[in-house]
Amino acid sequence: MTREPSSARVLVSGATGRMGRRVIEEAAARDDARVVAGVSRDLSGKIDDIPVEPADEFEVVLREYDPDVLVDFSVPEASREFVADCAEANVACVVGTTGFTEDEFAEGGLAALREASERVPVLHASNFSRGVQALLRAVEGAVSDLPGYDVEVTESHHRHKRDAPSGTANAILDRIESVGEFDGRIHGREGDALREPGEIGVHARRAGGIRGEHEILLANEHEELRLTHRAGNRSAFADGALDAAGWLAGRNPGWYDFSEVVAE
Repeated sequence: MTREPSSARVLVSGATGRMGRRVIEEAAARDDARVVAGVSRDLSGKIDDIPVEPADEFEVVLREYDPDVLVDFSVPEASREFVADCAEANVACVVGTTGFTEDEFAEGGLAALREASERVPVLHASNFSRGVQALLRAVEGAVSDLPGYDVEVTESHHRHKRDAPSGTANAILDRIESVGEFDGRIHGREGDALREPGEIGVHARRAGGIRGEHEILLANEHEELRLTHRAGNRSAFADGALDAAGWLAGRNPGWYDFSEVVAE
């Protein structure tokens, strides 16, 4: 659908977290997405003159601030509740929360978000970096062109990250498995752990303040190829989430993908 450009009114959940704060900071320099408020489980007050309200008053916040779109970087259990409330209030949802279970219809999965997308536009992404979108396309091509090569995926994040492997690593693994013939994922190795044909090695590291690194190694007896993405800071993710918010606001109900934002 074609829409006139406008500035989307954005509500940020998880506002006092690392990503929530960065979204608020980055929005101040944009004209396509304007943060009107944030919500947080931890405290209320202000961040850069943006009001932050208690998360347990989310429905009241929706009525008071009248946002066009929610940008959510919280935790799965809170995210599902926020999105359900947004569906009732006709508010679009950009969800960057990771840690949902792989089975989207199991408890902890994405089913609640899928259900909300029948009433409002919902865009869920494990990573809002344009560089990672390019990496996913490159991985798909490399695996397709190098059948039979051993594949290892290694990701590194800061010590506070909850989910492992990261959502981005899982997206990479899904893309690998979509184009290659693999028998399963092996998470780390210990003891007598000879590599078996068709397995994908997966390694998650947590240390310090690492913003996010992902490396895909493809190798055979004669050569190796490494594809790597490193995030210098969280601005790449915050900008991508705001790109998605401005793009999503006003669209028809449905389930959207960040690749659509990048493509357009």
